[in-house]
Amino acid sequence: MTIPPGITARKEELYRLINKFNYQYYAIDNPEVSDSEYDRLFRELKQIETDYPALLTLDSPTQRVGGQVLDKFSQVSHSLPMLSLDNMFNEADLKAFNKRVKGWLNSENTPTYIAEPKLDGLAISLRYEQGILVQAATRGDGNVGEDVTINTRTISSIPLKLNGSGIPEVIEIRGEIFITKQGFESLNKQQITDGKKPFVNPRNAAAGSLRQLDSRITANRPLEIYCYGLGEIKGLAKMPGSHSAAMSMIEKWGCRISPELQKVSSIEACAAYIEQIGERRNNLAYDIDGVVFKVDDLYLQQRLGFVSRAPRWAIAHKFPAQQEMTTVEGIEIQVGRTGALTPVARLTPVFVGGVTVSNATLHNQDEIDRKDIRISDTVIVRRAGDVIPEVVQVVLSKRKEKSKPFILPNRCPICDSEALRLEGEVILRCTGGLYCPAQRKEAIKHFVSRKAIDVDGLGDKIIEQLVDKALVDDPADLFSLKVEQLSALERMGDKSAENLVNAIDLAKNTKFSRFLYSLGIREVGETTARSLANHFLTLDALKEADEEVLIEIEDVGPIVARSIVTFFHQTHNQEIIERLLMAGLVWPIEQQQVTNTLLSGKIVVLTGTLEELSRSEAKEKLLALGAKVAGSVSKNTDYVVAGRDAGSKLTKAEGLGVKVVDERTLIKWIR
Repeated sequence: MTIPPGITARKEELYRLINKFNYQYYAIDNPEVSDSEYDRLFRELKQIETDYPALLTLDSPTQRVGGQVLDKFSQVSHSLPMLSLDNMFNEADLKAFNKRVKGWLNSENTPTYIAEPKLDGLAISLRYEQGILVQAATRGDGNVGEDVTINTRTISSIPLKLNGSGIPEVIEIRGEIFITKQGFESLNKQQITDGKKPFVNPRNAAAGSLRQLDSRITANRPLEIYCYGLGEIKGLAKMPGSHSAAMSMIEKWGCRISPELQKVSSIEACAAYIEQIGERRNNLAYDIDGVVFKVDDLYLQQRLGFVSRAPRWAIAHKFPAQQEMTTVEGIEIQVGRTGALTPVARLTPVFVGGVTVSNATLHNQDEIDRKDIRISDTVIVRRAGDVIPEVVQVVLSKRKEKSKPFILPNRCPICDSEALRLEGEVILRCTGGLYCPAQRKEAIKHFVSRKAIDVDGLGDKIIEQLVDKALVDDPADLFSLKVEQLSALERMGDKSAENLVNAIDLAKNTKFSRFLYSLGIREVGETTARSLANHFLTLDALKEADEEVLIEIEDVGPIVARSIVTFFHQTHNQEIIERLLMAGLVWPIEQQQVTNTLLSGKIVVLTGTLEELSRSEAKEKLLALGAKVAGSVSKNTDYVVAGRDAGSKLTKAEGLGVKVVDERTLIKWIR
């Protein structure tokens, strides 16, 4: 057969790529491409070798099972090869496999199969002699693996000794080492905390954990095992007649097998099992990438035998890839209802996890920096079930030379307000809460809530209609609504509209603290709003306060002070507040006449336990006398009232030379 030009060169290129990816995946636990990309290349090479048999050589990757053995571990020759399975991807492939099995057996009957999930972990062979674990080896290249006995002994789900009766002289039990989803999440959190690189996926984590030179590291990793088969056996009194019986036998001896293992006796039952496991895939405690089917009868397995790298009696159904490789075409910023700025990668569309994905969340700046994601990067994208797609890893070898790190903007892309990241937070937020269209509905809902302005009858659904119909853009617009505008809304009659207009008008008479809370200033809750109102008494006084003055107030720290100053310095916030005041919002100045000139305008700090008054009572009395009650001591503090067990505030006051008085003096001031 004449081989067309270019086919031989393509075969050699596929050899090079597949061998390179095998090394990255198996040897150094640092995969550069997704599983689906590897599978595509592997299928392409198999097709070339099928079409042109003269190109098939003994060193072809299709004739090998796994990766190569690392020099850092001693080598173990498997008494029986640990072979891989051929793959199928749809029901037609399943029927074709069953047809081949029946043909090889010269039978019209479909044999009974054993079905179980295909775990995404690391294959292991456990050798027991006289029931004692004497050796554990990885798959390696299928014939020679790595000796990981010491590390394997640290895994609690692997029995060091088989228990029960009928244990043979020698038995090799084969299984899959894996890490659960929860274990993987905890492990990666610890990696990040320790300043180390997080693992790409649970399989990568399991392989890296088992192949540590220091077994103490392995012992601290959440490794588990499910056993799925047998290798060499010597001295077993009675061989089981089926795979299911063999698994039941080793389970009685203390080995874990998959709880999902099930007998299926028809192709329809096999297809139903695939569908059922596929639906539950995302709810399983561990990652799987498919389903394995094996002929249950061991005698039939023996008759069927092997071909090259795979048994004839087993096959793996592969689920749609949950990871794919694509390109970041751009990064856009979305603004959420609470002002959070979230970077989103716009991707070259790619089919992954059963759907076409064109966007993936990048979460925040820290996540972008940690993964070093840039525009034009080639990336691996993951999607599992209904989980929002995310970028797992950048393929650095494909990065363009002139690419630059991506930095989130310091202005909101929707309203151009300043975007701030407060200390201790990972989220960048827009400060234009009253003004920003992206936050409009939530800002209005908060403004009219019970603990804020409290507009009776103005619920969420009405607010959504008002905004959607462009009747209200910000809270100030509420006070110009007419009965005829409201009566045109869904489920709103004339009487209801009239009642709502009256309720809005009634809400104009409020309290200063409620008004401050209604503005939705970041970090300013009810208590802080009350402290601000009691301290400043007027809106003008609060607007003029700087951060240094604000942090003197109880309940206000540096982060809250910065939020307040930033809010009142935004021009659009000033405009909306002015419109609210023009609409008629008013509140009484609840200040008692100050008769004690000693405390008028003085800054007082309370510390320790008071005997006659509670802290809140003392604060209220001091405010009534014109004092300003602060939560911390500074050079501007006039008095510190020290009760029993006063601590660091008293020490600081003495160090600064601030006058300290006791509760008896406080009582005299009050009386």
